[in-house]
Amino acid sequence: MKTQTDEISVADGTLRLARFGGGDRLVIAVHGILGSLRTWGPIAAALPEDHSLLAMDLRGHGHSYLLPGPYGLDRLAEDVLSVVDRFAGPDTVLTGHSMGGTLAALVGAQRSFRKVVMIDGGLPLAVPEGADPERVMQGMFGQAIERLGRTFPTLDAYGTFFLDHPVFAGWRTAGSEDYARYDALDTAAGFRSRVREEAVRQNGRWLASHGAEIGAALEKVASPLALLRASRGRVNEPGGMIPEAVVAEWRRRLPELRDEVLDDVNHYSILFDPRSVERIAAVLAD
Repeated sequence: MKTQTDEISVADGTLRLARFGGGDRLVIAVHGILGSLRTWGPIAAALPEDHSLLAMDLRGHGHSYLLPGPYGLDRLAEDVLSVVDRFAGPDTVLTGHSMGGTLAALVGAQRSFRKVVMIDGGLPLAVPEGADPERVMQGMFGQAIERLGRTFPTLDAYGTFFLDHPVFAGWRTAGSEDYARYDALDTAAGFRSRVREEAVRQNGRWLASHGAEIGAALEKVASPLALLRASRGRVNEPGGMIPEAVVAEWRRRLPELRDEVLDDVNHYSILFDPRSVERIAAVLAD
C-alpha cells in the first residue's frame, strides 16, 4: 500500500502525518494515548481503493514526540483541527480510537464531516463525583507509564517486550509488529518508547476531569455519529472498557448514535484483528 509521510506546521513546531493509499475519499484518523499514526496501518489497508487514510502523530507521541506541552485534549484538538482545516472536504470521515475517539467528538462538535466514528472511546469516563483526577489517571495508565521508562538493548528486544503484553495475545500480526517498531526510540541508553510520560499524565488527567465538556461536545456533533466497541477491556478482561450503563445513557441522550460491539477483541486488538479491521473499514467506507 502506498504510504506518504508529511508534516504540518502548528504553533510551536511540526506534526508528523502519513497518508495511506491514494484514493480521493478521505478518512482522517486520530490515535489514542500511547499510540501513533501506525495504529491505523491495518485499517487503511482494508479500505476500498478509492479511499485514503490520513493519520497524525499527536504531540508527545510517535515522531511528534518533541512537540512541547502543555498537553491535554483541548491542546490536542487544536492540532487535529489544523489537519482537518488543511485537508478535509465535505465527504471526509473523522475517526479516532480511545482518547482519539474523544478528540473526534471534540473536533466533530466544531466541524462537519460525512460521519464521525469513535472506536472504543469518545464517551465521558465513568468517574465518581469528587474523584481525584490524578488517582483516576494513575489507575488507568500507571502500568503503562512505568513501561515508558524502561530501555532495551535492541529493537527486537523492545518489540518482543511490547507485543508480549497480554492485550496482544493471539493478535501478533504484521500490523502490530510495525506499530511496536515505529514506537521505539533509539537512545544512548537503549531502545525505549517515543511517548512522553508527561503527555500521558496530562491527557489522562484531562479525560478524568472534563467529562462535562466531553458530553457537551457529543451533543453538538451534527454529523452522523457511530461508536464501535470492543467486547473485552484494556487488559483483555471480559466486558468492554466502556460500561454498558454509560453507553445506555448516551444512546438515550443521542438517539441517532449508531452503537455496535465487535466480538472477541480487546481495547487494543480491535485495531489489528483481521475480522475487526474489516468491519471498521466497512463502517468508515459505508
